[in-house]
Amino acid sequence: MIRTDLQDLFQPAVTELGYQLWGCEYLPQGKHSLLRVYIDKEGGIGITDCEAVSRQISAMLDVEDPISGNYSLEVSSPGLSRPLFFLEHYQQYVGHGVQLKLYKPINGSRKLDAIIESVSEDAVILSAKNEEFEVQFSQIVKANLTGE
Repeated sequence: MIRTDLQDLFQPAVTELGYQLWGCEYLPQGKHSLLRVYIDKEGGIGITDCEAVSRQISAMLDVEDPISGNYSLEVSSPGLSRPLFFLEHYQQYVGHGVQLKLYKPINGSRKLDAIIESVSEDAVILSAKNEEFEVQFSQIVKANLTGE
C-alpha cells in the first residue's frame, strides 16, 4: 500500500541528505509489517546511503509515530525493476516495459505486461500484444519496470 502521507513526512529530510525519495510502501502483516522506503541518486545507491537515510527516518518515526503497532523499516534502492508510484514515474519511463497488477481485470486478467506508450493527467496508455489500453492510474495496484 502506497503511503503518500509518509512520503510527505520524509521528503524534506531525504532531500536534505542529498537523495531523491522515490516512494514509500507499507505492507501490513501483523507483527511482521514492513515499511519500505525507496531512495535514489545520480550514480546509484549503496549500503551507506541506505544506512544514513534509515537513521534519519527512524528518528522521525520515533517522534511522529505515524504507524501504530510493530513494523520493520527497510530503506532500499528502487533497483532495475523499480516500482512506479506516481504518474511522473510513468512519464519518465515512456517506451519501457512494465508489469502491472490491477484492481479490475483487462481482458480477463488483473496482471498485465505492457509497454508504457504515454501518460495523461489521470491515466496510463499501454500497449500489449498489438493492442492499446488506457488504464486509470487509480486502478493500478502495483507496477514495476521489466527492463524491456
